[in-house]
Parts: sequence; structure tokens; C-alpha cells
Amino acid sequence: MSTRNEILDYTKRDKMPHVFCPGCGNGEVMHGMLQAIQELQWDPTQILIVGGIGCSSRVATYTIFDSLHTLHGRAIPFAIGAKLANPQLKVIIVTGDGDASAIGGNHLIHAARRNMPLTVFIINNNTYGMTGGQFSPTSPIGTISATSPCGHVEEPFSITDLLVGAGAPFVARTGTLYYLEMIKLMKLALKKNGFAAIDIITQCPTNYGRPNRIPKAYDLLKMQSDLLIPKDKYDTLTDEERAGKMARGIIRDIDKPTFLDHYNACVLSTKKAKVML
Repeated sequence: MSTRNEILDYTKRDKMPHVFCPGCGNGEVMHGMLQAIQELQWDPTQILIVGGIGCSSRVATYTIFDSLHTLHGRAIPFAIGAKLANPQLKVIIVTGDGDASAIGGNHLIHAARRNMPLTVFIINNNTYGMTGGQFSPTSPIGTISATSPCGHVEEPFSITDLLVGAGAPFVARTGTLYYLEMIKLMKLALKKNGFAAIDIITQCPTNYGRPNRIPKAYDLLKMQSDLLIPKDKYDTLTDEERAGKMARGIIRDIDKPTFLDHYNACVLSTKKAKVML
């Protein structure tokens, strides 16, 4: 188990205090990620953290690692470019449900399809927290938000189902309530040779909780215990019993060639063909 000082050594202390609201789960995700990295004993000089736009993406700016704070929804293509330029880098993307699955949704799908060797931590708080609390693609029906004052009327989609359908080899889901499980899954995702993503259900007391009359972080965390069901138990439920619930844990974990494997094989075959000419 990492000590507090070991975790703080990975942060830019001069940037503190951070901008996250009291009770926000972003700090928990950042702390968990840093603890996972510390326990893996990775070389900090070989890590790149990439963020888009949003509360969640600010995590990248508080670490001592090299970082890219990119355009809204464009964290993944920036990360792909960095990985192609330096395949030895450990590239981690910290993004939100809106940043990743709305404006950045197409990039998310195709990075999973290509099996780009990247790790993506999606902080899913069902809202655009930084820009005023608009509904996001994961906001439940009935959600009161800045853009749905009478209640959200669109069906939300499951980020994990989207990623499995797109071909991602490692997909998991957890919540900030399950902190130790989150660290365990993060370590597995970080070590995965291929595209690995975790959907992390996170509380936003300010711009999600208050409009929906759940202003206390404690109550939002308690809701995770009803929402998130262990995967083995979830698989035994009927469709009616699954309503309003999500599977928690490893959703998919397989091995298959990465984009870089295919790319390197292509380069090698091209070189051989030139030699034969």
C-alpha cells in the first residue's frame, strides 16, 4: 500500500489546492491512478497523461508527468499521435463521459476498434460539470440539468457496451465508492498490452447532485451501491431485474494484436519487399 507522501510526490504541490468542488470524485480517481502507478513502480519519465476539456481532464495538469491538456473531445487523437511517435511511452488518458463519449465519441470508438495501446480512465458523473451542468450521453432519463430543466428525455447509453461492441480488448466498470477495486482495475488496465478503458462512476454534488436534490456526496456514493452490481451477479439477473443497474468489474478481457503490431509487421514486410526488388 502506498503512503500519502509517495502519492503526493507524483503531484505538483504548487498547483494545489485543485479546482474540484468539495465532495467531487475526481480527486479520488486522481489519487487512485497515482497509487496504481506507484504500486507498479513505473518510471515517471516514461509516462504521459492526456486530458481533454472538463473537470476530469484537469487531473492531467496536477501530476508531475509529462502532460497534454488538449481540445474538447480530442484527447484520444493527441494520445495516439504521442504513442506513434514514441511507442515506449505509457500513455494514459483521463477524460469525462461528455468529453469521451459525445464530442469525442468517434475517436473513442475507433481507438478501441484499432486496439491502440492506450489506457483510458473515463470519469463518468452523468453531466458536463465544468460548463454548467448540461446533460451528457450517460445522464439517466428524468435528470434535471441546465439543458433539461423539465427532466432529461433521452435514453442514456452504456459506455462499456459501446467499447465492447467496438472491439476493445479490456473493458471494466467501477465506482468511486469501490476505491480499492478501482485501484486493482486500474493496475490491470495499465498493464494491458492494448486498448484498455475503465468507466468510473463518479459523484458530482454541485452540478448533478444539487439540481436533482441530492446535494450530499455521501448520498451520491450510497446510490452507487444500488446501481453497480458485481458482474457475476449481474449476469444472473433477468432483463427486468437489470433495469436501472450496471455490471461492475471486468466486462471484457481478451488478448489480440494491437495496432502497433499490425503497423510494425507492415513496415517489416515493406522493407523486405524493397530488398527483393
